[in-house]
Amino acid sequence: MLELVIGNKNYSSWSLRPWFLLKTLGLPFIETRIALFEPASATALAGVAPAGKVPVLRDGPVTVWESLAICEYVAERAPQAWPADPATRAHARSIAHEMHAGFQALRSEFPLNCRARRAGVTASAAAARDIARVQALWQECWSRWGSAGPWLYGGFSIADAMYAPVVSRFATYGIVSAGLAGDYAAHVLASPALREWLAGAAAETEVVARVEIGEPVH
Repeated sequence: MLELVIGNKNYSSWSLRPWFLLKTLGLPFIETRIALFEPASATALAGVAPAGKVPVLRDGPVTVWESLAICEYVAERAPQAWPADPATRAHARSIAHEMHAGFQALRSEFPLNCRARRAGVTASAAAARDIARVQALWQECWSRWGSAGPWLYGGFSIADAMYAPVVSRFATYGIVSAGLAGDYAAHVLASPALREWLAGAAAETEVVARVEIGEPVH
């Protein structure tokens, strides 16, 4: 059986992506969690992670690291992880890779903190552009493919897994998406897989102080 090694559910956005993919596709896997930013973290990671980071997927003798590589590996056994139509698949791959390679300001200024609700975090101009770009992508996808289903391309795909942490980030910091983009974000938040992940994050006890930014919203 596949084994997915992840970090803290509350803080590890890259772990969420392949986990969300496997859960939503209904593929069985063993979950191994390594708490990050702890004294024993580096030793634990050294035994399973070639790059010293999570996530890592282990499939018998095969080890795959880095979230998008893991998602592509999963797609080899579950082709439905990408849209069937070549043009649609090309679009989905493009926005998945855009998330993987970009949006640094958004990720830096609004770190994943699933169990929190925070106010008072103001976006820089760069982060505001990132937020607007994400919302424009969601709006475009639902405008073009929303009639075929509730995900970005109708059916669920790796693109949805890549943007799931952003949906959580927006919820944490009160970033509101209007129109179809907001409808998409609400769908992802209500999905069984993300609800399960968020419940796991809420049950964790580790606190990483440098990520706990903003003012708590009660």
